[in-house]
Amino acid sequence: MIPFPGSPQKRLQKELLALQNDPPPGMTLNEKSVQNSITQWIVDMEGATGTLYEGEKFQLLFKFSGRYPFDSPQVMFTGENIPIHPHVYSNGHICLSILTEDWSPALSVQSVCLSIISMLSSCKEKRRPPDNSFYVRTCNKNPKKTKWWYHESFEDLVYLRKATS
Repeated sequence: MIPFPGSPQKRLQKELLALQNDPPPGMTLNEKSVQNSITQWIVDMEGATGTLYEGEKFQLLFKFSGRYPFDSPQVMFTGENIPIHPHVYSNGHICLSILTEDWSPALSVQSVCLSIISMLSSCKEKRRPPDNSFYVRTCNKNPKKTKWWYHESFEDLVYLRKATS
């Protein structure tokens, strides 16, 4: 692994070991993704049994800045199969508050994975967000550059957002 300067390296190594040794259900660290850099991981994910996504395979891309864990990781779906979900845009961006304004240094890669599993597992209907086409045409490549506004109810999340520079 290429060293990552500063204090985030210890935290990332600890989380990497935790994910390798005790991954959330349906999640597996893609070992090749961390061979060259500890700051970018791919986590392979399988849809939970009994859900709309049962048997489907997805990949999550985690990118960590030098300010991690004080700054949230950039997390998005990547690869050939992006889940069709009301909180997931077709470019892989995920509208989930803990990835932005509700992030806390007490959270971890495992807690993010569990939140995403929960989000997918609670889905009642496969559909894209109402503003998917517009968002994908106009958004920044980094989903953290989007200012998301969240509705009080997780299931009735309002997809209003304001792009920031």
